[in-house]
Amino acid sequence: MPSFQQRKAVGDAHEQRIAEELTARGWAVNPWGQGVLTQPVQAALRKTDSSLRWTPDLLAAKEGRVAMIDCKSSMTSRATHRHAIESAAVDAHLQLVAWTKLPLYYVFDNLDVLTPYDALTAGETGPRSVRTGSGAPYLLVPTTHCRAFNTAFGPRRHPSVARDAA
Repeated sequence: MPSFQQRKAVGDAHEQRIAEELTARGWAVNPWGQGVLTQPVQAALRKTDSSLRWTPDLLAAKEGRVAMIDCKSSMTSRATHRHAIESAAVDAHLQLVAWTKLPLYYVFDNLDVLTPYDALTAGETGPRSVRTGSGAPYLLVPTTHCRAFNTAFGPRRHPSVARDAA
């Protein structure tokens, strides 16, 4: 099983890709979540049951809209065509959406997009595993329930439009 640091490196690269995709669509993007905390605070937070453990990775804004983005790397089964999301994350994100009154989106490696509500309503509880991942309970959501990245965040801007806006 890959170490936390190996999984984090893959996750960081995915976050960077999502930030670039959002920027190409005219969104302003800021890092958020555990990734902006110092290592000792991250480590301590991981040992708690606090919903802060599940703070989304990015905040994005465009034309007065604000969205929270949780980047999900290596969370899709090619064999079953389902995305996996930890149940605790879905619970925390539903509370966060209610508290902030802002949308939250899960974005996977293939740029599929789901919301916590999508995961809750379309997901099925996955089998517990101590061999892969964290071993925590999770939901499996068929990829057929996803929306396209462009549907959620708009199409890429034409390069000349992006230059003119800068």
